[in-house]
Amino acid sequence: MSLKAFHLVFITLSTLLAWMFGAWCLWSHTQSPSPGLVAAGFVSFAAGVGLMVYERWFIRKMKQSKFL
Repeated sequence: MSLKAFHLVFITLSTLLAWMFGAWCLWSHTQSPSPGLVAAGFVSFAAGVGLMVYERWFIRKMKQSKFL
């Protein structure tokens, strides 16, 4: 597996992990209300969206440079 392919896999898994952590935080908030859990959930979802934007940028950059 090339370094670029590993990078894509790693970013994809990081995105999924951020979304799952955000969902867990919001679910945990229903069990024991805490404003910190809500904040962590929304920050995690925002990080997941940021990772998606970064991955899309990376793929476009690799296509333009003929590496992908």
